[in-house]
Amino acid sequence: MTDQNLTGRVALVTGASRGIGLATARHLAAAGARVVLTSRSQESAEAAAATIGDRARGFGAHATDEDQAQRCVDFTISTFGSLDILVNNAGTNPAFGRLIDQDHRRFTKTVEVNLWAPILWTALAARAWMSEHGGAVVNTASIGATVHEPGLGVYNASKAALIYTTEQLALELAPNIRVNAVAPGVIRTELARALWEQREPALAAATALARIGEPDDVAAAIAYLVSDAACWTTGTTLVIDGGQRLGTATGFGDTGRPVAGRPA
Repeated sequence: MTDQNLTGRVALVTGASRGIGLATARHLAAAGARVVLTSRSQESAEAAAATIGDRARGFGAHATDEDQAQRCVDFTISTFGSLDILVNNAGTNPAFGRLIDQDHRRFTKTVEVNLWAPILWTALAARAWMSEHGGAVVNTASIGATVHEPGLGVYNASKAALIYTTEQLALELAPNIRVNAVAPGVIRTELARALWEQREPALAAATALARIGEPDDVAAAIAYLVSDAACWTTGTTLVIDGGQRLGTATGFGDTGRPVAGRPA
């Protein structure tokens, strides 16, 4: 029998000072895990951890800094005794606009944070603990990886590459380490503010479940993927978008005729 009880496990969540990362850390802690939250600054990491309580610690580490990442992994294991769960959530998007209008600096920053960092942190976690003891990794991708949108070419390409990388890592690290991804739709986060702030009613109307997403929606899915309830799941990407890719449900409701699976 499998469940989502994470008692006795230790999790490390990158980009956890707010949004999906902080919500995920809270969900994991509520399920029984002890959690280390990272942010670019020690102050914001500690402040985020303080909202969770004694089960959490904050550690300042930039996602692409290998030395800081190594020290964070070492801190996690020395503080809590293991590293069973890694959530690669840190992300950025400084390269808004057409692909041909981007410069190398913005392109490089996007790819380094969104793609290289998950590879780096997974490698460090695997070498330090998971390859020998087992573990679960979840990468935060995006439904942007599956569609084409104006202005988001670099970001979406980095997330498409992250989905491929998730599958590659799942094969390379099997059977001891499971690697999966989530692909959120438009979520009420600071990173996505430009996508929802001025157009939330229209987005909600064009979404099957009639609202934009909340960080907790994604966090709950991540908590499932790292738990024993998903013990036979690896290399998959779970779309959490409220049906945004499907579009509005208007016209698909009860028309007075029998619906498949529903008694007449």
